[in-house]
Amino acid sequence: MRNVRVHERRVYVPENPLSRFLFSDTRSAWIWLIIRLYLGYQWLNAGWHKVTADAWTGENSGAAITGFVKGALAKAEEGKDVSGWYATFLENVVLPNAKVFSYMVAYGELLVGLGLILGLLTGIAAFFGGVMNASFLFAGTVSTNPLLFILATWLVLAWKVAGWYGLDRWALTYLGTPWKRE
Repeated sequence: MRNVRVHERRVYVPENPLSRFLFSDTRSAWIWLIIRLYLGYQWLNAGWHKVTADAWTGENSGAAITGFVKGALAKAEEGKDVSGWYATFLENVVLPNAKVFSYMVAYGELLVGLGLILGLLTGIAAFFGGVMNASFLFAGTVSTNPLLFILATWLVLAWKVAGWYGLDRWALTYLGTPWKRE
């Protein structure tokens, strides 16, 4: 029990050296910079294509997402790749509000990409990117979503240092992140 301190009914378990380095030490920030830029580019590129596409945000907004949802619903009917609860959500919430969801997805992807590339609120941007990846996976679309979801999850875990080479270095200090030199 040498490394475990008991304080007022709480137990403090110190971080192991590897996770401390990866998730709390700014010397690992270059690793997260590479991952952040890759993931940010993927989101920015996908979002830009949607924002500039008529079927997502133009006169025919909602058309692309309607086709996507109908494809997911067809998979659910076949009993493949899409679970019933998610098909119910798609049919009763997304489909009737396809235009709203179309704009949310297009601009959400764009904003996640910008946040990751600029290193601004990196953990929050990565979280919402991961939510979108999970949504696409639930809808039966594999593609690069598993990889992007894993990378987003790692960035969420590394939020304290992932944006060190970015705007988080100043933004998080302004917002009150308790960084200190050792």
